[in-house]
Amino acid sequence: MPIHHTLKAWQHAQRLAVECVPLNIAEGTTRRGTRDYRRFLDTAWGSLAEVQTALVIARDVGYIQLPEFARLEALATETSKTLFGLLRKISQVSDRPKPR
Repeated sequence: MPIHHTLKAWQHAQRLAVECVPLNIAEGTTRRGTRDYRRFLDTAWGSLAEVQTALVIARDVGYIQLPEFARLEALATETSKTLFGLLRKISQVSDRPKPR
């Protein structure tokens, strides 16, 4: 096991990342209707902001070094782009008039 896996800071950050964003997206996909789905995606968006903030804090207090921060920040940015695209797509679907 890599030494960083034993660090409480890493364990908390890992759990935060794993438990927040993907779980909200997964739960939203099981909901009926795009409005409910959108609500869970909005929650995932907020959770992603929390994860990004946690990364900055971890960097600033020295829990992670700059190269690891840069890698994780890039992953968070890519996640942000794809999640925003999904949010936009779901919003367009929910804004369409319903057929009668």
